[in-house]
Amino acid sequence: MPGPRSPQLPEENAGPATALAPRNEGAEPEAVERLIAGYTDAYFRRTRETVQQYGDMRVTYAIFMRRPVIFCPRLVVEWLESVAAARGVRFDIELRYEEGAWVGAGEPLIYLTGPLYHLVDLETLYLQKLGPACVAAYNAYAMCCDLPQTSFLAMDARHCGGTEMAQMMAYAASVGGRAAGRDVGAKGFIGNATDATAHYFGRERGLGTMPHALIGYAGSTLRAAEMFVATFPDAPLTVLVDYFGLEVTDTLGVCRRFPDMAAAGRLAVRLDTHGGRFVEGLDPARSYAVLERHAPNAIRQYRTDAELSWLVGTGVTAAAIYHMRDTLDQAGFRQVQIVASSGFGPAKCKVMASVKAPIDMIGTGSYLPERWHETYATADIIAYDGRPSVKVGREFLLRR
Repeated sequence: MPGPRSPQLPEENAGPATALAPRNEGAEPEAVERLIAGYTDAYFRRTRETVQQYGDMRVTYAIFMRRPVIFCPRLVVEWLESVAAARGVRFDIELRYEEGAWVGAGEPLIYLTGPLYHLVDLETLYLQKLGPACVAAYNAYAMCCDLPQTSFLAMDARHCGGTEMAQMMAYAASVGGRAAGRDVGAKGFIGNATDATAHYFGRERGLGTMPHALIGYAGSTLRAAEMFVATFPDAPLTVLVDYFGLEVTDTLGVCRRFPDMAAAGRLAVRLDTHGGRFVEGLDPARSYAVLERHAPNAIRQYRTDAELSWLVGTGVTAAAIYHMRDTLDQAGFRQVQIVASSGFGPAKCKVMASVKAPIDMIGTGSYLPERWHETYATADIIAYDGRPSVKVGREFLLRR
């Protein structure tokens, strides 16, 4: 069985990423102030007014998180710098770690120093830009480390709560993927689905070929593939094959229609079968048999019902992926690649890695944090005009 390969998904025919630039360059000071006033907590605004009346003071904040994370400071730094420029002041932003570093729970991530009057009303917004990204990067890192020979595509955008979250999550996936490449040589995240955030992956455009809607429009999986190739003749092709429940039949039909693309490694099939049924040709008994051939000890190692379902259950399982690889290889299409999607979060990726499932690429948005309370970043002032002071119980934040 050949090892996993790296699918080449075409870049969509669209302009360069400009809609969500990473910086707030050129923002008018009045617009910046309106944003801050509208979205910061009221008690921070009242504190600012009090400081204005009684006199300013230079303070240092320690910013930290209560769980291990992969450090993602760029969006915070860029936003703080843009606010400082709008207000005509300077903030000292001391990053305690490099971008992509693993950081333990409670470790100060950033020391932020400046006038209290200009910092106190920013806490709400800069914490929003730090915590979720750091946790998402941690999840992305874990997935890529578990499957270092598999490429990942960030498909989180439509699961995000707006464009700002989509920007954070794309940035996080890129940082987590690069960190996994640094630490274990993983291929990591090679791109994402949208143009606006493609720059985080060194691209101008998002990646992807077709949704289920195109197959429904075309009336058949093969016809959708033909339409795509006719419209984008120079692009590689990844075909969804679960629309009609004929994953094997439609895969072989597309491969036979485009044998040159298949032989050149420019054709991939994407398994996205939902959890309500088995992939074509499988049932419980056949799924067990497939997995027993390829990973004989796998069934005896599972610990939870979820792990067992990812091995031999319905939907996109290890057995389904091996079944598709066997089908392609036996038909002479060894260069056709397999893209897997549908619920591929850190836990499912770990199970796939344990049985060496032959996945060339995973399309995922499931590195998004599942437990949102874990994404909360926190900031405390630890020094007032150079005098160390922090609330009782937070002494660990003081400079050592």
